[in-house]
Amino acid sequence: MRLGITGLVLLIACVTWQVFGRYVLNNTPTWAETFALLLVLYVTMFGVAVGVRDAGHIGLESLLVLASEKVRTRMEYVIHALVLVFGVIMCLECASLAKSVWGYNLPTLPISEGWRYVPACIAGVLIVLFSVEHILNMATGREIESN
Repeated sequence: MRLGITGLVLLIACVTWQVFGRYVLNNTPTWAETFALLLVLYVTMFGVAVGVRDAGHIGLESLLVLASEKVRTRMEYVIHALVLVFGVIMCLECASLAKSVWGYNLPTLPISEGWRYVPACIAGVLIVLFSVEHILNMATGREIESN
C-alpha cells in the first residue's frame, strides 16, 4: 500500500511538472508522459494486489449468502484457489513478456521496455502470496486484518 501511495505522489508530481513545462516554460519535458504512464502501471498493479489482500476483488457474494455454511466455505476455497492460479499465470506471462522486450528501450526514457511488465509480474507474486494467506487463514479459522 505504501509503495502504491508513493507511486501516486510521484505520478502527481510528474504530471504537474509536465503541465508546468508545457504551459509556463513552453518546453514540454518529453520524458514526463512516459514516466507517468509507467507509474500508472505500478500504482494500479500494487492496488490490485492490495485489493486481493483485502478480499475486495469482484465476487458473487449474493449467491454465497443464499448457500449453506458448508457450501459457502467450499466456494470460498475455490475462489481463493482460482485467484491464486490467476496470479501464477499473470506472473509467468508478464515475466515472459518482459523478457521478450527487455532489449528495447522506452522511447523517451533510457530504461528497458520490459519495465512496463514488471509491475504486473510483482502483482502476480503478491496475489499468489495473499491467496495462500487467505486459504491458510480459512483453514485455521483466523480473520485477515485489513489495512
